[in-house]
Amino acid sequence: MDVTLREVTAGTVRAVCDLTVGPGQDGLVAPNAVSIAQAHFEPKAWFRAIYAGDDPVGFVMLFDDAPECFLWRLMVDHRHQGRGYGRRALDLVVEHLRQRPGVTALLTSYVPDPAGPEQFYKRYGFVDTGEVDGGEVVCRLALG
Repeated sequence: MDVTLREVTAGTVRAVCDLTVGPGQDGLVAPNAVSIAQAHFEPKAWFRAIYAGDDPVGFVMLFDDAPECFLWRLMVDHRHQGRGYGRRALDLVVEHLRQRPGVTALLTSYVPDPAGPEQFYKRYGFVDTGEVDGGEVVCRLALG
C-alpha cells in the first residue's frame, strides 16, 4: 500500500488524534493531541500524519534545526503496527531531510524498554551516541 506524509488539517485532526499505540507502549510516546499542541508553540516543529492509502495510520514530528534535525515523535497506530508503515514513513522523512541543504544528521531518542523502538531504530541504521537525555537513549543517523 502507498504510504504518504500529509499535513494535519482541521478536517483530519480528530482522526489523527484518535490513533493510539498498543498495550504497554503508552509511556513510550506522547499522544498525538499533545504532539500537535506542542508543535503549534514550537516554530521549528514540522509534523505530518502518516497515511496508508486514504487511511491515517500514524504520526511523525521533527524538530527542524539543521544541521542535525531531531525526530521528535514517530508513532504507528496499534492496529497498523508490523506492516512496514513506520519504516516507510521514516524513509520519507529522511528523503525530505536529504533535499534540504545543510542537514547532516537525524537524531532521535527512545525509552529503553522491551516494548520500545530501540531495535527498529538500530535496524534502520541509527547508532547510539552514548548520551542519555531525560532517561531516553539518544541515537543518530548520518545523512551524508
